[in-house]
Amino acid sequence: MEITGKTKICAIIADPIHHVKTPQGINRLCEETGKDAVMVPVHVSSKDLISVVNGFLAMQNLAGFVITVPHKTAVAKLCDELSDDAARMEAVNVIRRSADGKLHGAILDGKGFVAGLREEGIEPEGRSAYLVGAGGAASAIAYALAEAGVSRLTLANRTQEKAEALRKRLAEAYPALPVSLGGRDPKGHDLVINATSLGLKEGDPLPLDVEGLTQEQIVAEIIMEPAETALLKAAKSKGCTVQYGLPMLKNQLKLMAETMGL
Repeated sequence: MEITGKTKICAIIADPIHHVKTPQGINRLCEETGKDAVMVPVHVSSKDLISVVNGFLAMQNLAGFVITVPHKTAVAKLCDELSDDAARMEAVNVIRRSADGKLHGAILDGKGFVAGLREEGIEPEGRSAYLVGAGGAASAIAYALAEAGVSRLTLANRTQEKAEALRKRLAEAYPALPVSLGGRDPKGHDLVINATSLGLKEGDPLPLDVEGLTQEQIVAEIIMEPAETALLKAAKSKGCTVQYGLPMLKNQLKLMAETMGL
């Protein structure tokens, strides 16, 4: 694929950036479909976020950009327009820059996660779920699990206020779904999900108590690098079925490309 003056530019912003797999996937997809576009990683700290987004606004050949940890909530506030899901969750993970320079945000984490489960033969409908996290990705996954028909959902988060705020929003959207707040013990749940960034760095603490995990449980990650986090290693040692983070990304790539108009 040759980059020319006509090539559309896409970006992914994150902090850290080394673990991202989206550029490889989007660039492969563009090559396969003959789209004249390229995605590059952009390492952006929180203090520089607004400056970088303002720079993106001035780039007339920018198709859009993908957002990941820790910017999903902050970037949502910088958009001109949000999809219904993104507005409800107050977070985005992909943005299209329209010809007039406006930013249109959407969030695809939840849809990608559930599609990834189903691709691996794991149907969330009717299962009880334990979800660690209450940020942008976790919120999207919580709504997607509710939409998919989980029997009940437990939210666990270091900051109880954020978990309670998410619980209230879910209760309004899905009043028939039992949603509760939990601690670090995922006992009694069919599906255990880490939707935090714990596991990205070597030496990170485990996001939950693994001692009580049993072989009947499914333990899922959203982290793609490392592919096998400390949580997944511990879950495998307990005989659990594990779900890696990559299927979630694979199922988002096409949606991301479509959102950015590629």
